[in-house]
Amino acid sequence: MGLDISIGVNNFEEVFDEKYFQNDDENFYLHSLSRTFCDFICRKEIVETEAELDQIGKITKVDISAIYEMETFIDIEELENYIDEDELEERVKSAEINNLKLEGNINRVLETVNELIIKLNEIENLPKLLLKTEDDTLNNEVYFSSFKINIGEGYIDNNLGQDLRNLKRFLEYCLNRNTETVWFIYG
Repeated sequence: MGLDISIGVNNFEEVFDEKYFQNDDENFYLHSLSRTFCDFICRKEIVETEAELDQIGKITKVDISAIYEMETFIDIEELENYIDEDELEERVKSAEINNLKLEGNINRVLETVNELIIKLNEIENLPKLLLKTEDDTLNNEVYFSSFKINIGEGYIDNNLGQDLRNLKRFLEYCLNRNTETVWFIYG
């Protein structure tokens, strides 16, 4: 078992319509993010040294803050299931204010992902440029290698290149469906 990551959208019904699910296998391959990508995104809070995403931001000179900001979205409906009624109103207001910061972020996220793809395509051996961490749960030698090649099955065994390309494709698909705001969902 492991933790999965997917993308939340402000217009779920428009994005995940009947046609999307009719092409479920193809969309799964084209849009899914791996569990390793989930670990990659969450590393900032886990490793004592510099997380790999932060290192990649420095190596490529790409501002990665739009990606990290996707982690900050608070699902208000879910919050209502876990918070005591006496503090719920205050927490909901706080969550609404927090979520406003993400509003309309899809273009910024897409630009960041696209810039990362362009810059990482130019790097021959990314694993050698990354600092060793005390806890290499990503298997850096595999996950960060062969950036230009899709080595996984759309979810299982993706490398960073495939995950970023899948994320980019999904964001472009969402833009065509008038999505304005995106965030990470863990589960």
